[in-house]
Amino acid sequence: MSISLLSVGFVFGMRHALEADHLAAVASLATGSTSIQQTIKQGAVWGLGHTITLFIFASIALLVDSIIPKNYAAALEAGVGFMLLLLGLDVLRRLRLDNQQAIRHPKIKISKQHQVPHQRLFEQSTNKFPKRALLVGFMHGLAGSAALLILTIQHINTPILSLLYIALFGLGSILGMTLLSCVIAVPLYFSAGRMILINNQIHLIISLVTMTIGSLIVYDYLQS
Repeated sequence: MSISLLSVGFVFGMRHALEADHLAAVASLATGSTSIQQTIKQGAVWGLGHTITLFIFASIALLVDSIIPKNYAAALEAGVGFMLLLLGLDVLRRLRLDNQQAIRHPKIKISKQHQVPHQRLFEQSTNKFPKRALLVGFMHGLAGSAALLILTIQHINTPILSLLYIALFGLGSILGMTLLSCVIAVPLYFSAGRMILINNQIHLIISLVTMTIGSLIVYDYLQS
């Protein structure tokens, strides 16, 4: 029974990575990547940050035998909403800078490695650790810790099994977001070199969707 339940935790973690606010955050981060490998790394690091905060806060709550207050959890969700708004606006900002640079330097050649005129979009090198993705993952983990803790306590009474469930849930979310990042990376990367208009449209859609989801989260908080 325990093994079966823990397996469910891993699967739920993978599914958890597909929630709309998670998708929006990682997609917006991916618009600043220089390669498919970096986009995948950002997704994995998002999952790592998400797992770390989930495990730490859930562990503390389990040890002191206390549920995270509802108003505190709601405030964290609102924080995620504001964060998504900022991420969406940042995509728009970088897209604008990108297009301005392309207008100023229309004769810049595009290499086979997709070094496009709007190189200012790509501020992080592939070798750098994606700190922003880690921080975004931290924030999502904080916001999700309350709901996960309640769900865990309802089904598992043993603290050790609860922590193991949460750890496997986190590992599942890391794997799920890593796989999802592979899917996100392909159209962004291959449209960057030769299909600039399509690439710009993808960036614009990501920005608008991210800001919409963020706005809805903040609106729900203000209405509660």
